[in-house]
Order: sequence, then structure tokens, then C-alpha cells
Amino acid sequence: MSHTSRRRLLAVLAASAASVPLVGAASVPARAAGATVPVDPFAGPAGLSSARSSVTLPSLDASYFTSVTLGAPLAATVLAGTPMRTEVTSGGRRVALLTHGARTVVVPGPQRRFAENKQPFVDDFQRTLPDLSLDPADRAYWGTSPGGGSWSTLGPADTDYSVVPGSGVVGLTTENYSRHASLRDDEITDVDARCTARFDKIPTGQACSFGLTFGYQSTHSNYRARLSFLTSGAVELRVEKEVDDTVTQLATTLTLGTSVPAGTDWTIRVRREGTRIQAKAWRSASAEPSAWAVDITDSTFAKGRVGLRALANKGCTNLPVALSVSRYEVDAANWQTPPTVTHGDWVRVLPEPFDGTWTPQLEQTIRGWAGSTVPDVLAYAAMFLADAPAVTAGAGPAQGKQVLGEAGYGYLDPQGYRYEGADFHEYMNVGWTFPDGTYTGPSSKQVGNLDCSGYTRMVYGYHMGVPLAAGEDTSGNRIPRKSRDIADHAPGVLVDRTDGTAPPVAALLQPGDLVLFNADSSDDDTDTGTVTVDHVGIYLGRDAAGKRRFLSSRKTVDGPTMSDLGGASLLDGTGTYATKLHTVRRI
Repeated sequence: MSHTSRRRLLAVLAASAASVPLVGAASVPARAAGATVPVDPFAGPAGLSSARSSVTLPSLDASYFTSVTLGAPLAATVLAGTPMRTEVTSGGRRVALLTHGARTVVVPGPQRRFAENKQPFVDDFQRTLPDLSLDPADRAYWGTSPGGGSWSTLGPADTDYSVVPGSGVVGLTTENYSRHASLRDDEITDVDARCTARFDKIPTGQACSFGLTFGYQSTHSNYRARLSFLTSGAVELRVEKEVDDTVTQLATTLTLGTSVPAGTDWTIRVRREGTRIQAKAWRSASAEPSAWAVDITDSTFAKGRVGLRALANKGCTNLPVALSVSRYEVDAANWQTPPTVTHGDWVRVLPEPFDGTWTPQLEQTIRGWAGSTVPDVLAYAAMFLADAPAVTAGAGPAQGKQVLGEAGYGYLDPQGYRYEGADFHEYMNVGWTFPDGTYTGPSSKQVGNLDCSGYTRMVYGYHMGVPLAAGEDTSGNRIPRKSRDIADHAPGVLVDRTDGTAPPVAALLQPGDLVLFNADSSDDDTDTGTVTVDHVGIYLGRDAAGKRRFLSSRKTVDGPTMSDLGGASLLDGTGTYATKLHTVRRI
């Protein structure tokens, strides 16, 4: 079987579009007919050559479908353990695993490789920080960059940093002291990034400078492409590295302008692939130069953060000087080791919960699933990762609306934090009438967004046909709106739950299970000892390091992710989600 790479999301969308259910109705997928070779549904990224988020299938051919043809009869055996499960085999090979009381079924299928990489982003600082209403210890001085992670700012004083709508401001109030702002993502290797900034004064006495940093290990060790603003009004470009406070210039200094007035915007762009480093800079009001000003090689730092450095040289006599950063952009980037999960488990959904009785109708359903590449729970979950192509519904209540494609988490408040509250129908910008007759209208502010429970409801409810509740629901027949209610009342069965002293072991955890967390202890009631579930995800499987990884929509990453930006999406180790796992449920 060939394992030719097919980048991005499930190729069967393009190969067998007629069989993809794009409306919220329960369906029993059948084997995909005709199209046996997956198709890459969209082109590679501009800029760096590596793929970003992706689901990779092997090439499928007639021999593959022959190999999964099920013989007769199928054997059903009840397994030991809780929850009770039934294993279905054909010729001694497992062809389905059903859970009593649940609708999800794990079946073998073509091996898939789920991967996620650094997503591009732009921070144009459309927020106001710090929020002076907060305690000083809680104030974020540059806040969170949309999709890029939280900013870390280092300087003589926190107050050297602030944000006004449209600019991240660095105040140079002390000579010969660097200010560093970096994004809390240490795993970036290849990168294509740029920043635009301006000084409010021409310095006197000695120069001021700002630089785009990359391969950043610390304030003492990093690469940077730096613009020096001289007292004469000249602007010079330097590309250098600093290793344990020792600075080495990597290319000849280039003069880019003379008699440049204060308040002139300049843009620095850096592209780093492997050991090759390219850099250029220009007045932002002018066209970007087609050629790189610097093209060198260096292998000192294999990975590191990206960010910005500002400095008033010793002897600068007209402090304070303000640097205003109007845009910080990463057009493309790779993590050194992108998270990947590879297995052949596909998660299908029955029209009704399995009651433990093996019937001819159920056997027919299982046979219909053999070898099918119609999207399953995990495929739909991956179709909202960064770079996922937009897909619109052809019929139903969301006709003409986007029902698949890259999702955000929520829109921004004035301080740049993301609001939760984006449900599945708000992503699609449609109103929705729920089974109890409750109608909820669309939200123009949340179009394209899904919070953690909205993401879960989009996958299991809208795309897989499990009934949804408008809000709280204790019936056990519908997926409630909030994660805390999903933990107690989602349709299906309880797989495991904490005893209050440690995370659940979840020995019978399987792909497609809902994993629910008490991630923010500030929601807990310390008087009664009540712990509040506040986050939900979908278990994906073991990654290349053997760790259990899940998909969920998160604020820091701004949308669905299986990555470790802003906290590891892992159920193992000492991270927040590993230690705060509270409940595991199976729909």
C-alpha cells in the first residue's frame, strides 16, 4: 500500500463530495465508491515549503478494498470491564468495537496521520493594555497576540510596555538597556516574519534601534535583524547573533536611508529556512524590495521564539524615546517537531445507542463501514484546524453557509482577550431551533468561531447527528451547551471520572471520547469543595512520543488545536490538562 503524502484535510471531500453529509442529519456512511485515490483539496502554503495542519491518507486502490472485505459470519463477543463493550471480529480480526449505551463505534480503516504546525498570524495591536482596573500582578502589558500566543515583555519596568489601539508601545526610558518582547512559543524553526515600527524622535548623542528577533533563546542568546536610527537621521540594517552576551555581526552593515524624519514607519522582514537566513528592510510607505538585502547561513540556534528588541545606546541624551509597533506578522512557520498522531482507528456513529444486542441490521451497518473513507468524527474534528479549507452546505438550514473550515475561538474584548460563547450555529451565522422549540439567533460577531463546547457540538451534533440541547439539559438524550453540563449529562456512558484526588486513569479511553477538564480552579466553590468542569475536547490518540493527545478549541491558540501552544494538549505528564482531567465520556 503506497503512503504518498496528501497534505491538509481529508482528501475524500474532493474525491467523493456527493457522499459527504454536510447537514446535521444522522447518517450511516457506506464505503466510498469509485474514487480510490485521495486528492489534495488545496495547494501548499505560500512561503515556507512544509505543510501546516494536515490529515494524511495513504493512496487507496482496489487491493486495499479487497483486503478489508469482511467474511461471514461476524462474531460478537462481550468484553470484560466497565463500561461494557462488545468486540466484533471477522476471521479473528477486530472490525468494530461497540460500547453498551453509546452510539460511537471504533472501526479499523485506512491509516491516517493527523498533524498540526504553526499557524500564520497578524498582531496589529487592536486592544488597550495594560488593563489598569486589574491588580498590578495580573496586568498583561502586551497581552495575547491573535493566534500567536502570549507576549512576554522584559525590561527595566513593566510600564515600559503598553498597548493603545493600533500600536504596541516600548518606552526607552533608560539608556543602554534592551527591551525584549517575545512570543511564548519556543519551538519555531523555519519562519517568515515581519514587523513594522517607528520611533517618535531622532535620537541625540547616540543611536536607538529596534530589531526583529528569531531563534530567540533568551535576552542573552538570539538572532536579530536590526535597524539602527542614527543621530544624523540615517538608518542602517544589521543582521547579527548574540551568544551568551557576545554579539557577532553576520553581514556587512547596510545604509538604507539618510535624513529620515522621526515618525517614519519601517518594516523588517526575515526568512529563515534551515541554516539559511535572509533579511530586508524598507520604508513601509514604499514597495517591498524584490531582493533580499542579506542572504547568509548560520546554524547556531536551531529553534526559538520570535519577537522584537528595542535599545537606546549608552549616551543617548533625549530619552524618553517611544517605539510604536503597528504590526507584527508571521506569514509562515514550522515547529521543530510538529505534533502528530498516526493510527487506523475511525470513529463512526450509530443512529441509536447500542443496547448490547447484536442484530442483522447492526451487522449490515458494520459491513457498510468496512473500508469507508467517508468522514468520521475525527475527520470532521480535524476539518476546523488552521488552514482547513472552507466548505459550504448545499442543502438544509445552513444552505450556502460555511459548515467546515478553519475556526477561531471568539472575538476580542477591548483588552484583546477572547470571548467564549461561540456555538456551532454561530460559526455558520444561522439561527437554530432546538428540539425543545427554543430558537437561538445568529451572532455576527462570532461567525467562524467555536468555543470548546461549541466545537464539540459542531462535530458530534451538527455533522454526526447527535441531538443538541439549547442550554442545560439533564435528559441524557441531548448534548448540553456548556462543558460542565456535558460532563454530567451528555448522551452516552461515563468512562471514568476523578475521585477528587487525582486525574482519572481512563484505561479504556478510545478515540472519539470526550475529555473534560477543571482547567481553571477559580471557577471552583472552595466553601463546598465543588469542582467545576470548564473545558472539553475530543480524544484523538497517541502521538509519535506515545503520549495521549486531544483536540479542543482554546483561547490562546484562537481555535481548534491538538498542539502545545499555551499549554500541552496532552493527558500525560505534568501540564494543566494532564493534571486537571476530570471526566471522560463516550457519546
